[in-house]
Amino acid sequence: MEARRRPGAGAGPKGPPQKRYITPDGFQTLEDELQQLWRVERPRVTREVTEAAAQGDRSENAEYIYGKKRLREIDRRIRFLSKRLDEVTVVGADPPDQDRVFFGAWVQVEDENGREFEYRVVGPDEFDVAAARISMDSPLGKALLGCREGDEFVLQRPKGPISYTVVGIRYGDRRPQSPRS
Repeated sequence: MEARRRPGAGAGPKGPPQKRYITPDGFQTLEDELQQLWRVERPRVTREVTEAAAQGDRSENAEYIYGKKRLREIDRRIRFLSKRLDEVTVVGADPPDQDRVFFGAWVQVEDENGREFEYRVVGPDEFDVAAARISMDSPLGKALLGCREGDEFVLQRPKGPISYTVVGIRYGDRRPQSPRS
């Protein structure tokens, strides 16, 4: 069976859709969420809806109405995760040129005020600024890709431009230290 698409779906002004990359950890996180929803959350909510339906009039039964709404939300998320996991490309190998910033790199930058930050460049499905994971599609992620240690760049922000210098690049799964502010 061939997948059907709306004319122009997925293709923007820049051409065909970009590949979606994800780290092995990010893939596992999405897979775990899918399994949790499918094996634990959905069966629990289905039982609750069945119990609420047995109570009689469904039109005024808040547990039934809320349960059905929650079931639709779970099903929507399951469909999204299933499709996304089929679309992504897991990037687990470190690049041959580890002196440049590529997907999956931990990058230490220093701003113009001397403050240092460390971020990991990840896919859009796994970014989490609080955990120092920035999307490769974000303005900072795009600016970092291809940089080498010592490279400087200016990032345009709503409150004005800011200059950064790349002070370190490394590859690996774990983050050895917390970001400095």
